[in-house]
Amino acid sequence: MGVATLTAARADARASENAGRAVTAWLFTVAALVALMVIVGGYVRLTRSGLSIVEWNPVGGVIPPIGEAAWQAEFAKYQQTPEFKLINSTMTLDGYKRIFFLEWAHRLIARVAGLIVALPLLFFLWKGMIPWRKSAPYLAIGALFAFQGFMGWYMVASGLVERPHVSHFRLTIHLLTALSLLGLTLWVALGRIYPASERARPQWSAAGLAVLAIIVLQIGYGGLVAGLKAGWVSNTWPLMLGALIPPGLLTALGSWLESLLEAPLTTHFVHRWLAFGVLGAAAWFYLRQRGGTDPGAHQIRVSAAALVGVILLQILLGISVVLFSVPVWLALLHQAVALLMFATAIYLNHRLRWAERG
Repeated sequence: MGVATLTAARADARASENAGRAVTAWLFTVAALVALMVIVGGYVRLTRSGLSIVEWNPVGGVIPPIGEAAWQAEFAKYQQTPEFKLINSTMTLDGYKRIFFLEWAHRLIARVAGLIVALPLLFFLWKGMIPWRKSAPYLAIGALFAFQGFMGWYMVASGLVERPHVSHFRLTIHLLTALSLLGLTLWVALGRIYPASERARPQWSAAGLAVLAIIVLQIGYGGLVAGLKAGWVSNTWPLMLGALIPPGLLTALGSWLESLLEAPLTTHFVHRWLAFGVLGAAAWFYLRQRGGTDPGAHQIRVSAAALVGVILLQILLGISVVLFSVPVWLALLHQAVALLMFATAIYLNHRLRWAERG
């Protein structure tokens, strides 16, 4: 091989490596943006700002109202909503501006995030940095992001007709869609950091998937609790309404299924104690990890231990949220650690499937 050919090959290799790093960095950026939007969305919900903008205008909505007449027109639209009529009937224009700008910022972040998802993806595909034959998961990330935006408006719309709050089912689907997007993005990014080797024998771990499933169930119940505002049902722990197991948990709304999904008392109770089921499952998985000196086994043990630690922190935060009657900053921290818990479980399952095994 001539010097010129060798030099060209090295340049191509460096270019390919740089392209790979750019795609990986983009994936982690998308994951961070998803997490940021979940937390900002939680802040908007806790401050009752999410129903302040009653229309979805993806282009014109980028610019807030300008001038007194424009603000009065926007405020008049809000005054026709159930939230204003039933909860904020004494709100002034200045008060409306405060909640408007919170929701406006939330939507602006979503718009910017959408551009950060779409434009680099199109560029990577155009330049061949993501080969079309391997593009399915990347296109799925883009599609999920778009669906997440649709679900956000679909959720908001449920609170603009009859009730002064959004559907807790739509809120939970919105949250679980964000989790799916976060999980897929992290999985693809981890696949780029840990490419499969010849020694890797890909296989799913039923135990690892079970731990992930119960974590998703717990976070889903957190969505129901948030949508039903069930966090305020009781500010004592471990007792609820003076009892360890309050009466009528499965008959609060007639049938046991309705109670499990729609009764604030029941959803709060399930979310409160399912947390210890999550901890038990993660601890059981960690204790099963024995032997193995290869890098894969070490990664699995460390991630399993980290997951137990994150869950313990999450439980302490959850108890604190209850005892202090849902302060905004503490509730947001609880939400952020839930995302960290989920991300750790994704990492654990990725290592279980792809790590080298001796």
